[in-house]
Amino acid sequence: MLYQRSSALFKEAKTVIPGGVNSPVRAFNAVGGTPIFAKEAKGAYVYDEDGNRFIDYINSWGPMLLGHAFPPVVNAVIEKTKQGTSFGMPTELETKIAKLAVSMVPNIDKIRFVNSGTEACMSAIRLARGYTKRDKIIKFAGCYHGHSDSFLIAAGSGATTFGTPNSPGVTQGTAKDTLLARYNDLSSVEELVDANTDEIAVIIIEPVAGNMGCIPPKEGFLEGLRDICNANGILLIFDEVMTGFRLAKGGVQELKGVDADIVCFGKVVGGGLPVGAFASRNEIMDVLAPIGPVYQAGTLSGNPLAMAAGYAMLKAIETDKGLMNRLEEKTKYLHTGITEALSKNNVTHTINRIGSMISVHFAEDEVVDFETSAKGDNDTFRAFFHGMLERGIYIAPSAFETWFITDALTYQDLNETISAVEEIAKTL
Repeated sequence: MLYQRSSALFKEAKTVIPGGVNSPVRAFNAVGGTPIFAKEAKGAYVYDEDGNRFIDYINSWGPMLLGHAFPPVVNAVIEKTKQGTSFGMPTELETKIAKLAVSMVPNIDKIRFVNSGTEACMSAIRLARGYTKRDKIIKFAGCYHGHSDSFLIAAGSGATTFGTPNSPGVTQGTAKDTLLARYNDLSSVEELVDANTDEIAVIIIEPVAGNMGCIPPKEGFLEGLRDICNANGILLIFDEVMTGFRLAKGGVQELKGVDADIVCFGKVVGGGLPVGAFASRNEIMDVLAPIGPVYQAGTLSGNPLAMAAGYAMLKAIETDKGLMNRLEEKTKYLHTGITEALSKNNVTHTINRIGSMISVHFAEDEVVDFETSAKGDNDTFRAFFHGMLERGIYIAPSAFETWFITDALTYQDLNETISAVEEIAKTL
């Protein structure tokens, strides 16, 4: 494939944008080469500035659950745009999407909309600290909750890919209040709780990790966290920015039957526009300003275009009774096909999958946490990534990212993907 236009655009972008990109993982640092500049997308496909078509497995890093340019979302945004793009005042639509979200998700009474997943997680931590009157938080190595200072301590995904898991600019004072546990390891959590009695406000976790590749929770892990929190007056935050409305209509709380105290959303909840949200029970949410002392605000929060996109997306998910089953079946089909293609060519690998999230790890052992994810063969992944790209398959340019399946994918698309894997496997 030719990437002449993308190469020229990247060169130009680097003169005015740090590294030529507005989010580091897009720069292809982990895989080498020049990033693809997207021009348009429709359904399961994205088209670059050189006219190449790719079957898309990042789907804007998750929100395109129903495909790019999903007509109900596009139409909702167009119609809302005609009425004005921003007011800085309350709108009826904010209440409509709030009611819909609350009706779909277990264990929440109120929700507040913000502008990104990072903002949602940052605000949720502040709310938890304000509610408990404690300072420390527990997060898990390899889990990424956005680029707020409290979270850039052994972060996953972009931070790991970019080589700065502990970012300069994060103060020691901030870092001392963030305690690190191991994903899928309850004993590491118990040790931290025992050593910091009555100081821990909250445990925050991706209930299905997606920023060290897809890593589902082991049986009993989330339930164990819930028990620890209950016993020690600690709040439990599920960062469902990736998993919310994707793995089930009610997210991982519904899928696994485990209640969180605060839930964070992003991606799908905005239908592809910049939206985040955090939600909880009345007694916790009522600590927020303007009715409580914990301050949080945003000029563009509840933006009418974003709310229109999100409402159309959630409505489509709510009414499509077979959606989650279709997504899971397509993901399972892809899993089976990739496993067969790699195995018959003796390529060492392990595949993790849950619902419509899947990742291929070029590692021999089971991948259950950040440490085992980091053991993957990055040279093999690099060759795999570029082999897929050359065959018109776009996957995340990082071994530490999950693939996102969209309902717009056909079985012909899946077969084309599996065939590409089989061709590449012969060269790995």
